[in-house]
Amino acid sequence: MERNVKLIIAYDGSDFSGWQSQAGQRTVQQEVEHVLIRTLRHPASLAAASRTDAGVHARGQTAGFRTSCVIPIENLRRALASRLPPDVTIVHAADVPPTFHASRDALGKLYRYTLYASQHAPAEELAARYAWHVWHPLDLDRMRRAAAAFIGLHDFAGFANQGSPRETTTRTINRVGIWRRGRRVHIDVEGERFLYNQVRIMVGTLVEIGRGHWPPERVASVLASRDRSQAGQTAPPQGLCLQWVRYPAQRSMADGA
Repeated sequence: MERNVKLIIAYDGSDFSGWQSQAGQRTVQQEVEHVLIRTLRHPASLAAASRTDAGVHARGQTAGFRTSCVIPIENLRRALASRLPPDVTIVHAADVPPTFHASRDALGKLYRYTLYASQHAPAEELAARYAWHVWHPLDLDRMRRAAAAFIGLHDFAGFANQGSPRETTTRTINRVGIWRRGRRVHIDVEGERFLYNQVRIMVGTLVEIGRGHWPPERVASVLASRDRSQAGQTAPPQGLCLQWVRYPAQRSMADGA
């Protein structure tokens, strides 16, 4: 009997060319699928919730695959995790209903961007691979006032680079949280779906506002203009991490769903 299996995958994206399989490149999808095929002993392909870019990390990437393998789910998780390289692992595995799809069923995602806001180099705290070093002081209150304009349903054309085709540039942002822990400044962006590089451009714009280069009203102006050239730079990938993907409440197959 065919099973539908959901995986939650964590990875350090530093040495990957992103999630999606690419000829001649090392990607997360290829690494996990290679181990899947060895473990299941039949062809398998993963459908993921997010196609993270090169250098982007994940704590809660979600992907699914179908299999006829009868290995109990926790034994399967351990078998996969034990064969993967040290920069990627399987955090959780579950049997899910046949209709589940990691991308189509996703209701929302949380991305966290980390800035290292200090005149000290991030290597001092071994943070260079996981944060964008910003030398200048950041005014978090200004950034929070600016970020309030992101909340809700908007046309984010001004905050997206050209990437994969999209039917619309309208997206909904549910929350933007900005907080400091030591030298690190974290920007949490929760939304339903995202455009190519959207979060990184949002961060690049907030950094310019936090440095005092632009007023907080700049965000609303860029949204209204739909002009990418009016927004900030695309923040570098190493500060971005996919924290989790949210789905409709569902019982696992083990619970009798």
